[in-house]
Amino acid sequence: MAADELKTRARRVVEEILNQGDFAVANELISPDCLHHVPGGQSVPGLAALRNWLALTLSIFPDFHAIVEDEIAEGDRVVQRLTCYGTHQGLFSGIQPTGRQVEFQLIEISRAGPDGRITEHWSSSDLPSLLRRISSPTGPLAAT
Repeated sequence: MAADELKTRARRVVEEILNQGDFAVANELISPDCLHHVPGGQSVPGLAALRNWLALTLSIFPDFHAIVEDEIAEGDRVVQRLTCYGTHQGLFSGIQPTGRQVEFQLIEISRAGPDGRITEHWSSSDLPSLLRRISSPTGPLAAT
């Protein structure tokens, strides 16, 4: 698969699934047995893992929105740097809802299989900074 096509498919995951919540396109873009690697060395298989992550994220940040800032594709992989926005409206890591609007970064790496669907995915975020922004009563809430 050409690098531009791989970027387009990965961008559709962000725009259509994460931002619009449209899981109708999930089977087209993501393999049903996709392996999601999450921080802490855990791996979670299947589309249900993505659906559960998004449901949890939306329960905490109902207005969650991600913007693709950078993309690099080579071979069967694409890397994206996302800026994510949301208002803290649900319990998050033991912190009660604050109503604060936050901005945080995610780094996403996806590997495509021969059919072009994502078969493996890694995600990394700056969780300590996000927790500080949510729990701090003063100071900037956006990433610096």
